Amino acid sequence: MADYAKTAAGVLAGVGGEENVQSLVHCATRLRFVLKDDAKADAQKLRATPGVITTAQAGGQYQVVIGNDVPEVYAAIGAISKIGAGAGGAGDGAEAPKGNLFNRFISMISAIFTPVLWALAGTGLLKAFLAAAVTFGWIDTTTSTYVVLNSLSDAFINFLPLALAFTAARYFKASEFTSFAIAAALLYPAATALVGVEGLTFFGIPFTMANYVSSVIPIIIVVWLQSHAERFLYATLPAAVRRFVTPMIIVLLAVPLVFVVIGPLSALVSGWIAGGIGFVFTTVPWLGGALMGGLWQVFVIFGLHWGLVPLFTVEYQTTGQILLVAPVFAAVLAQAGAVAGVWVRTRNKTRRSLAAPATLSGFLAGITEPAIYGINLPLKRPFAFGIVGGVIGGAIMAAGGVFATAFVVPSALAIPALIGNGSTALMIVGLIAAIVIPFLLVVIVGFKEQAEDAPVAPATAETDLAVRSPLDGTVVALSETPDAAFADGSLGDGVAILPRSGALYAPFDATVAALFPTGHAIGLRSKDGAEVLIHIGIDTVRLKGEHFQVKVASGQEVSAGDLLIEFDLDAIAAAGYDLTTPVVVTNGDLYPEITDAASGPIAHGDALFVARAIESAAASVR
Repeated sequence: MADYAKTAAGVLAGVGGEENVQSLVHCATRLRFVLKDDAKADAQKLRATPGVITTAQAGGQYQVVIGNDVPEVYAAIGAISKIGAGAGGAGDGAEAPKGNLFNRFISMISAIFTPVLWALAGTGLLKAFLAAAVTFGWIDTTTSTYVVLNSLSDAFINFLPLALAFTAARYFKASEFTSFAIAAALLYPAATALVGVEGLTFFGIPFTMANYVSSVIPIIIVVWLQSHAERFLYATLPAAVRRFVTPMIIVLLAVPLVFVVIGPLSALVSGWIAGGIGFVFTTVPWLGGALMGGLWQVFVIFGLHWGLVPLFTVEYQTTGQILLVAPVFAAVLAQAGAVAGVWVRTRNKTRRSLAAPATLSGFLAGITEPAIYGINLPLKRPFAFGIVGGVIGGAIMAAGGVFATAFVVPSALAIPALIGNGSTALMIVGLIAAIVIPFLLVVIVGFKEQAEDAPVAPATAETDLAVRSPLDGTVVALSETPDAAFADGSLGDGVAILPRSGALYAPFDATVAALFPTGHAIGLRSKDGAEVLIHIGIDTVRLKGEHFQVKVASGQEVSAGDLLIEFDLDAIAAAGYDLTTPVVVTNGDLYPEITDAASGPIAHGDALFVARAIESAAASVR
């Protein structure tokens, strides 16, 4: 089980300590900090923290990319500090975000929508599957079974204002249950029955009842106003009555204000937005699809995609469909296709081992951060090819009028949300194009493997590499490793060591070319291009960083004898893991022969083996 507390402590230290944190929220894969002083954050220390993928700065936030475990790390930060305790991602007690108006808007949207995202996506996915079942005739809409399934899949987005009332209240520091009371009044059956009724008045003031089901804008605006009104009333009213009089006054004023002013105005603005989207996707649909498909992942990198999330819900509330989502499927699957190409193309075994889970995460869950930050973006070309696939796939799907009927996180599993909506043929062609084009471009055109996080080999190698022992322990033959991939040399030739102490040292002067977030393995590259992988124990990746403490960062230059990783020998053994540690040369095409291998007891720094370069190995054969 991963040590989330250790990751949380490392992240807090890396951002300058708890005292430097102004607010914290999290999204699907990132911790989003607003720091008092960005200069106090140490990006290198953060990236070296087990469990951290990378860092980024955008939208007025300092972002720490964690991946799928971000909710657990966020909770662990709340447990060891006073930051975000109980916020569920909404930023309890957060100060107003700093920066320009646009950055503050992005930060606000992120904080308000993040806590509801997974529930919204999960019920949306269920609705997508139900819609597909109806399209294929697998379920009858007149049955009670359908009514139940439709209710549980449709209820959350229908009553979305109730959820946003809570998250907005947390963000604006308003009373949550007063906000809930306001949202409940907007959705009260007797009030919703007035939608479309003419001649409505409130104390003689005429108004038109807007539809607040699935709405976003009205509740956020009114909770913002509520927060200011509450502060004024609490400061003005006598202490004996303000606890119950304040909510009474707020509800009495806020709800009519929404019905008479905010609701009609927001409905007008929502209509304009939805109409504008509809105009683009009707007049030049391929252009709208190309822009969304090409730019979405760029927006994700800078955190700007949160500015588009409200547009999805506004479009859904106004039209019952989401045209903007279909091209996002192309954008997401295109990056997954690109990293799949890297998986196939790369000769680097370490990179291939990273590309495999990143591919599955992108395709099945729509989580592309591991692919983008770990592989595609550092290699540059795969990311660019992914954008090309997103542009082409998005244009094709938009040209076919493809849209979603539910709010979903775009992924292969969520494709049922698109079935039967627009041209099915062009949907299929667009999705295939989005995946296949970047995949083929990566496989055929290739990429330069000179990224900081990846080993790189020269075309030829002429200098042998003397590898010293990275551990205190006992040397055994690689064939004795209880892992078939290491034992048969599939991952490279070398030896294995049974460690007797929990410290791993650099076996030669090198660059840290690949550093696993879990700390269980490290890849080193010599100045002449020799690539050596050291894997501490067998299957220890399943410990997810527990009992490992990394002392270096990816891309760092190290000297022979420098401490690289510390690990708890006894704890790992007690957890049932074999500690046999393979030390293998992974680019055997350039270093095809291992000679002078040691055996028996050995201390770190002692001669372990010599990796013979291709020229000297060939000479020995001659």
